[in-house]
Amino acid sequence: MIEAIIWGLVQGLTEFLPISSSGHLVLIPELLGFGPPTLATSAVLHLGTLAAVVLYFRKDLWALRSFRSDATARRTIIWIVVGNLPAAIGLLLRDEVIALQGSTVAVSSALIVTGFVLLLSSRLLVGERRIEDMRGRDAGLIGIAQALALIPGISRSGMTITAALGLKMERSEAARFSFLLGIPAITAAGLLELGELVGQAADVPGSLWVGVGVAALSGYAAIAFLLRMLKTRGLAPFGYYAIVAGIVGLVLL
Repeated sequence: MIEAIIWGLVQGLTEFLPISSSGHLVLIPELLGFGPPTLATSAVLHLGTLAAVVLYFRKDLWALRSFRSDATARRTIIWIVVGNLPAAIGLLLRDEVIALQGSTVAVSSALIVTGFVLLLSSRLLVGERRIEDMRGRDAGLIGIAQALALIPGISRSGMTITAALGLKMERSEAARFSFLLGIPAITAAGLLELGELVGQAADVPGSLWVGVGVAALSGYAAIAFLLRMLKTRGLAPFGYYAIVAGIVGLVLL
């Protein structure tokens, strides 16, 4: 039960805060002295984070249902699809990514890279562009930034929000598109792990559903916290955290 709650917190908070969930799922087990989450744990906890982001952006998702008559909704769906193509192609390198997960040095180094990217984002001029002002090139570039997050320790939300800010998008719009873009990615990751879980005929412990609830609640809170921080202080505080976490990983692990 305790481990399920811990993994729920880690999954919920780090999935949406720009500090890399994959990196923390590698480093935290090393620091706490117990094994990484099992395939069953990872697969089921994705349901919690998926529920959090869908619930938080339910109005945006509901608005997309009118894509046939609403040009803005139609373009948003197209940009989400375009933005996810690089990550889909990147899955061809899945074996290489899995190999990186076994190296705390690689993960810690990637966290430090994430930290410096987040610090860089604070130096970008605040833009005014919204999702409806995006073009295919913008969606593609943000998608490439998302694909980089296949590397453990590189933050998906950090990379995509920074890329969007670099394209002169308004902060809250950059975050909104990042999270909408992440819904297919989170869903695909969960389905991929669930598929492997079914293939291995593994059992899901009943206590893990407590972890799902923790992941959903902490994930929802993490989204709200990140959006609030973006308006007031930007991504720099998360950048400092990621750098410190990476250094700790290099020194202690």
